[in-house]
Amino acid sequence: MVDIFNRVNSGGTKLSKGDLALAKICADWPDGRDAMKAELKRWEQDGYHFNLDWLLRSLNTVLTGEARFQYLHEKTADDVKDALKRATRHIDTCLNLIAGRLGLDHDQVFFGRFAVPVMARWLDQRAAHSHGPMSEQERDKLLFWYVQAAMWGRFSGSTETYIDKDLEALEAGDGALDKLLEQLRLWHGALAAEPGHFTGWSLGARFYPVLYLLTRMGEAKDWGTGLPLKAHLLGRMSRLEVHHIFPKKQLYDHGYSRPQVNALANFCFLTKHTNLDISATPPAQYFPEVEQNHPGALASQWIPQDPDLWRIERFPDFLEARKALLATELNRRMAELLHGDERWLAGAAVPAPQGGAQPAPQPTEVVGGISSEQEEAQLEVLNDWVAAHDLPRGTLAYDLADPQTGAQLAVLDLAWPDGLQEELSQPVAVLLNEEAATIAMASQAGFRCFTDVGAFRGYIETVILAEAAEV
Repeated sequence: MVDIFNRVNSGGTKLSKGDLALAKICADWPDGRDAMKAELKRWEQDGYHFNLDWLLRSLNTVLTGEARFQYLHEKTADDVKDALKRATRHIDTCLNLIAGRLGLDHDQVFFGRFAVPVMARWLDQRAAHSHGPMSEQERDKLLFWYVQAAMWGRFSGSTETYIDKDLEALEAGDGALDKLLEQLRLWHGALAAEPGHFTGWSLGARFYPVLYLLTRMGEAKDWGTGLPLKAHLLGRMSRLEVHHIFPKKQLYDHGYSRPQVNALANFCFLTKHTNLDISATPPAQYFPEVEQNHPGALASQWIPQDPDLWRIERFPDFLEARKALLATELNRRMAELLHGDERWLAGAAVPAPQGGAQPAPQPTEVVGGISSEQEEAQLEVLNDWVAAHDLPRGTLAYDLADPQTGAQLAVLDLAWPDGLQEELSQPVAVLLNEEAATIAMASQAGFRCFTDVGAFRGYIETVILAEAAEV
């Protein structure tokens, strides 16, 4: 049955573990795959790119309370149909909560997506036991757990293992959220942020969505209009864009490195119109004007108030000062989500005995990453080309993490960690304008690396599509 499904329903694409589970489902519910793809298309129209494996994982956790697909095999078509309705309803709730309360409202900043299957299970269990409407405290504690799990890479390593651990914690009933947080802190250590955690660079740094979150949750103001950026801004020119506080060209002219130029602490978010207006003006010139026109707007974006730090010669000191301000703001926002129950941020957890916990990962310099809008656009075009050939979309700015600690090691520009024939072919990464250290780290992690778009397209046409045609 699986072989026939592979040849007829998948157009020759080999089966992943998710496909094997779906093959069993489709034997009893032939329209199952189309029903799931319809939900994925609906989310895509709202700016979220999820894959079938992710949705099936969420369905599985809701239905079975387990992460592994093998538990789906014993379920009937009616069970799966009902679970899909419940899972999509809970996923919608999660997306609305994360967008509405945290401001993470599109795919580029939607990190920690494998926390959602756990959240969906919690929502489903809560609904099953008729606990009534969710309280503000419950909502925010769930979101606190989500942000913390995403920041520290809870699901960046052994995804199934950690989902299962967290699903087990949910069996605690009324104390499930506290149990989740206990488990997270035992695994990671202290949950409070430090300035060093903002050391990352490029659009793929794990704390890039955190910077966006702070901008949207707080009182961050646009430097051109003075309007709060958490408001719903209308018009194409009002969309938020990444702004380099110190202009890139001037920094490169002064000999600063690529990681320094594209450091998170050199990023802020502004409207497109304001970003264009400022353009390549140095901070020492435009900061006084911003402060005069909109008092407090600089501080609202965590800009150090010492004008001496606004000079390009003091750029490294500016970065350090702003990292400290960002860490303080993040801890304040996390405390806000806890509604006074700040024990989760106060100090490190007591280590579990003999292998129960990993030491808290120390902030380290992460290699690789997308460093310009032009490079990102080139990768998006390539990803669309791959999808047009009925192959899975790659992950933009893929988070390569330590499988044990979850610590981020590198950012791969565009990656297929399960291969272009999912789980059955070698992981692949496209790395544009990257240094040897990034390529070496990706290779050590088992990725076949391409540094040229043309070579990668040739690989797909002569190897991947040729293999599919032979099936």
